[in-house]
Amino acid sequence: MTLRREKLQEALREAAAEFLAREANRQSLITVTGAVVSEDGKRGNILITVCPDSQEKAAADFANRNRRAFTEFFKTRVRGASPPRVEFVIDRGEKNRQRLDELSN
Repeated sequence: MTLRREKLQEALREAAAEFLAREANRQSLITVTGAVVSEDGKRGNILITVCPDSQEKAAADFANRNRRAFTEFFKTRVRGASPPRVEFVIDRGEKNRQRLDELSN
């Protein structure tokens, strides 16, 4: 992975966390767990977890409806990087890790 791509992923993760903290309602807790950017840097997925689990679909729908506003927010926060086309997705890997922790205890 190139240094440029790593920096873009980290900038995307930080900006998404700040954006969702400002814009999301308080019915659920949305946590940004990571970001993945394609090799060409034109597409990206922002990984989120939601508590309570029953609000996952609503939170992902909310975040994806506000992608355009997030792109504008990203442009103001990160200078010199063109924002990729993003999609907010539920982080299934984190959910599986939490389930394994429950089973091992």
